[in-house]
Amino acid sequence: MPPPERLARAALARVAEPGDPLVGRWLAESGPLAVWDALRSGGAALPGASAERWAGLLLRARRARPEADIGLIGELGGRFVCPGDREWPTQLDDLGVTRPIGLWLRGACSLRFVSLRSVALVGARACTDYGAHVTVELATGLAERGWTVVSGAAYGIDGAAHRGALSVSGATVAVLACGVDVSYPSAHRELLDRIAAGGLLVAELAPGDHPTRGRFVLRNRVIAALTRGTVVVEAGRRSGALNTASHARRVGRHLMAVPGPVTSGLSAGAHRLIRAEATLVGDAAEIVELVGEMGELADPGPSPLVPRDLLAPRAALVLDALPGHGDSTLTEVAGGACTSEADALARLRELCGLGFVERVGERWRLAPESTRHARVVPASAHGGP
Repeated sequence: MPPPERLARAALARVAEPGDPLVGRWLAESGPLAVWDALRSGGAALPGASAERWAGLLLRARRARPEADIGLIGELGGRFVCPGDREWPTQLDDLGVTRPIGLWLRGACSLRFVSLRSVALVGARACTDYGAHVTVELATGLAERGWTVVSGAAYGIDGAAHRGALSVSGATVAVLACGVDVSYPSAHRELLDRIAAGGLLVAELAPGDHPTRGRFVLRNRVIAALTRGTVVVEAGRRSGALNTASHARRVGRHLMAVPGPVTSGLSAGAHRLIRAEATLVGDAAEIVELVGEMGELADPGPSPLVPRDLLAPRAALVLDALPGHGDSTLTEVAGGACTSEADALARLRELCGLGFVERVGERWRLAPESTRHARVVPASAHGGP
């Protein structure tokens, strides 16, 4: 982007609130230079702005110093990325007029490249031990598969997501509701530094800007649009993670949720999503199966087997013909299995050798439970005449 337009966008990032649709329409219709010139000159209000709104924007415009902001981000080892730049993730354009004016980045990774295969993990700040454990497992599994973990660097699920990715030297991106030079929450200062060293800190707000309640909500749309899918790990009925989920649905991203205990209020929001629209996931492989390329399927794993699952069909029928208690004659067993007495006798002898039945004189009965599970079914039992 030409330097004048870059400076204009840097100035507007200081003046406008993130995701302001009115400013977004001005940019789409007139371009950043015209919008910034109108604000800087203090002239007539642009279309759609009330007198009060225009006055507030003018006050902010007088304090904007885009050259200083771009110089400061450079001193931090970061940069200001605008639409049209090679590093700009074009999936953010799906936000339409609420697309970021630009993004302030801190970290060596290319935002465009690390977001190509990325998943958002979001959830409650006051999460349970269960939620934190599941999040770390998901984040490490995704990172080990080469996926970038994106979250908001808040307490709870967000922090667990970033730490899980970092624990296996994976890429992680924190989308902030403040400037990239502001450590918020302050207890995450070290975590934010680690993310900047191995991944990226991303913000719409200029350096030095502090978060507000509304900015946290607006930040969520960037998390949703940047990634291929959003996973809600743990969320109450009024969790901010549900706001991220709504943005993911709006821009056509995959929406997933992790189930939790039905007795936990922090699972209520996730369960509501699963009932309505989200796909239930339990591990990283199931997430990748949804958001990955064709053929990246989750391994269902081996089904649990019990010894009788390995019996040949005819042997299983004879075994089913024996009563749960008491014993039966050969004739009764053959009738119950709908086969000849000769065939029933052959099958009973096989079952006796495998420990499933035992003979009592001329009668047959099920062997004790301990005997049935003590023997290994040989390969010959897979078939049968």
